[in-house]
Amino acid sequence: MATMTIPLLVTMGDPAGVGPEVLAKYLVSVDLAKLNQPLLLIGSLASLERGAAAAQVVLPPLQALPVPSDQALVNPVDLDLAPGLWVYDLGALPADFEFGQVQAGCGALAVAAVELAAKLCVSHSAAAMVTCPINKEAIHAAGYVDDIGHQEILARLTGAQWTATMLMTPGLRVVHLSTHKSLAQAVSYIQRDVVLEKLELTQQTLQRWGLPNPRIAVAGVNPHNGEGGLLGVEEIEQIAPAVAAAQAAGINASGPIPADSVFNRAINGEFDVVLAMYHDQGHIAIKVHDFHHSTTATLGIPFIRTSVDHGTAFDIAGQGVADATGLAAAVSAAAALVNADLASL
Repeated sequence: MATMTIPLLVTMGDPAGVGPEVLAKYLVSVDLAKLNQPLLLIGSLASLERGAAAAQVVLPPLQALPVPSDQALVNPVDLDLAPGLWVYDLGALPADFEFGQVQAGCGALAVAAVELAAKLCVSHSAAAMVTCPINKEAIHAAGYVDDIGHQEILARLTGAQWTATMLMTPGLRVVHLSTHKSLAQAVSYIQRDVVLEKLELTQQTLQRWGLPNPRIAVAGVNPHNGEGGLLGVEEIEQIAPAVAAAQAAGINASGPIPADSVFNRAINGEFDVVLAMYHDQGHIAIKVHDFHHSTTATLGIPFIRTSVDHGTAFDIAGQGVADATGLAAAVSAAAALVNADLASL
């Protein structure tokens, strides 16, 4: 891995959730010499300290930096940081702070961290960003009514036309045709051109990340692939024509393949990635296979972003029991993707 002086960013997530706690647990275990680059944390330092207290760990030394203004981000800024732990402290917690509760102030802090991290990545001041979980209700309460999650925030900030979520866990990768849509909306979203665009995006991204000819399996959406149209026609009318068009364009795509077998075939090494047709079709496969080591990557934005696969877990926030394995995997994944080493994940 090449030595890097620009940092890898980690946003702390919603302060009322488990993000600061798992980050604190990760920081006491991280081997910075092995990571070989600085980590720059973004969020409320008070929330990280509360997370550490909940986890009953002592934070390692953190070096504070002045938070840059938007004007400072107009041109690329080489932070040129020494390997170590650095922090942008975005301010105090809301006066009504409470673990496990939806709070507008916490939502505002979470979005502010993501926005700053994205701007630093766009300005080439950071190598990549890793995100701890945010809460959809909290960010809506903070006034971000059009932002459902990280993917939508990052698309808004970068102007990305096409984005996609890819979940990764050892032995299985899944790109999602759609994520934050109801099941009825997700099925209506299965259109030839949409499937083709996501196949093109998947191929381009995976090639950039180190797989020269990714083998992409495309899942069907209906039981038994629709049984020749008896149980649904999406495979015949939309998915198969998209796969054929992708193949004609030189994309190594196969399908549609029944969803009850395609993930097992990928785990057995037949495919590099599966294109799932909707949120739970892909998420369930990943999380049953290996939930604790699973991570998320966003396709279609002009920088690398990875994330834990779990949510804010308000039901256990502040109790010190959250597992930091996923965050460790997300940081490792970001470092690997920066070096175009997807094959190692």
